[in-house]
Amino acid sequence: MFIRTERLFLRPAWPEDYDDLRTMLEEQGIDRKGALAPPVDPAIVRQYLVADRDRRLPVFMICLRTPGGPQVVGAVGLAQSGGEDAELGYWIVPRHRGRGFATEAVDAVLRHAVLLGHRRLVARPGEQEDDARRVYEAVGFRPTGEWRLRDLDDGADEMLTQYYVAETAFTRHAPTAARVH
Repeated sequence: MFIRTERLFLRPAWPEDYDDLRTMLEEQGIDRKGALAPPVDPAIVRQYLVADRDRRLPVFMICLRTPGGPQVVGAVGLAQSGGEDAELGYWIVPRHRGRGFATEAVDAVLRHAVLLGHRRLVARPGEQEDDARRVYEAVGFRPTGEWRLRDLDDGADEMLTQYYVAETAFTRHAPTAARVH
């Protein structure tokens, strides 16, 4: 499954992405706390690229459409959130932040979630993630006023996250906004 937006091409992760993904994940500032926190261990990166995924919980590589071909700049998708509604998460390589790629990609996946039958999604940005809150609010997520603890990847620590929900925002998300192939 592929999604094309004005500037981006969202596609599944492929084994051929291994070298590029490893290079990106070595950069400082990659968010490793969210629903789609990228892996650190090289063996886990390989598993991440070839893992079978639930069709209702797709994960896409965010590719910038460039004249030389698509350039991977992050990932976006849906994950199961502790038996609750699906959680929408993303990460962007720091050098590509601040250009609206996250908002464009998150909006496209939110629109696609409607086609997959999701009627309610959650997002949980950390207490220090003001940029992520702005992205989620820009596409229709609203804070519930609730804060929850999230286990970090290593399981040794927790992070306080703000709980966001998108429900009624789906009424403005017509499936025709992003082209799904």
